[in-house]
Amino acid sequence: MRAMILKEFRELRRDPRTMAMLIVLPLLLLVIFGYAANFYVSSVKTAVVGPTATQVAQSLPGYFDVTDTYPDRTAADAKDLLRENEVDVAVVAPAGPGEQATAFVDGSNMFAAQSSVGVLNKFGDRIHVEVLFNPDLKTSWVMVPAIIGLILTFIGTIITSIGLVREREAGTLEQLAVMPIRPSQVILGKIVPYFLLAAVDLIIVTVLGMLLFDVPFNGNVLIFALGSALFLFVVLGLGVFISTVSQTTGQAIQTAFMLLMPQILLSGMIFPLEAMAAGVRWIGYLLPLTYFTMISQGVMLRDAPISSLWLPLVVLAVMAVVVFTGATLRFRRDLAPNAPKVHNAASEAGAE
Repeated sequence: MRAMILKEFRELRRDPRTMAMLIVLPLLLLVIFGYAANFYVSSVKTAVVGPTATQVAQSLPGYFDVTDTYPDRTAADAKDLLRENEVDVAVVAPAGPGEQATAFVDGSNMFAAQSSVGVLNKFGDRIHVEVLFNPDLKTSWVMVPAIIGLILTFIGTIITSIGLVREREAGTLEQLAVMPIRPSQVILGKIVPYFLLAAVDLIIVTVLGMLLFDVPFNGNVLIFALGSALFLFVVLGLGVFISTVSQTTGQAIQTAFMLLMPQILLSGMIFPLEAMAAGVRWIGYLLPLTYFTMISQGVMLRDAPISSLWLPLVVLAVMAVVVFTGATLRFRRDLAPNAPKVHNAASEAGAE
């Protein structure tokens, strides 16, 4: 019995992935739920437009972080500020004292919207509140665009991560070393079939989300397709990269699972990024699902123009390049020790 116990501890010590699952993951969950599990947004970015914008901005409570005042702009401009995600609340100041102001609230940012509506309702008849892009503050309207990305992350990372691992387990990885194929071509060959299948899944999940939950699609399909393509390339590349650092299918699945957990909890899908502690929030800005959620919610709910989505698009493009380069370099390093051995064996056979 004692020998068996010692044997199990030795095997655990030699398996860093299992140790990480046992030690690092619980600590990660503790930190996340301790610092990130918060649905209340303490302040929202606000703009005030209209003739008396300066006076109205000064009268708003501290909850509204007034970033800009535009005395020469109109209600249409206020709606554009929300559509382009520049602010969460846009207040249209009245022309004169005693008149009613109007506050437009971005309903696609549901957590901030719920808090904002609660604070604005305390003004009574002085401010008319109108929620845009999600008038009834339906959870499904906000969650479905994010869940589309989550499903693609799960499929792309898990399925693709076992791709090269199967080659290694089957003993065919050495054959790739002597074939006249560049590592980048091998990586692309692994990604493209899954990319096409994941694209079909994307269409199916998006259409079903619209039909089952009445989620609108107000924006440009091409912008959504561009963002989805970049996002798919990133998650599929992550899957291939995981497979290059894993020796077995079990190791690949373990690593993929550890990357999936932060995506679920820290991408803003469940807990708003604005409500997270600064020390945890920055992790969310390193995750591809965070930026796909910005794109999908922006296109589907707000009809956001590409000019307002350039940042998440550029970040996903950079991530795609970094992930693809990392997977290629890692795969080349895996093949490098094997290529000379195969070449020497072939030379000896020719000599005989």
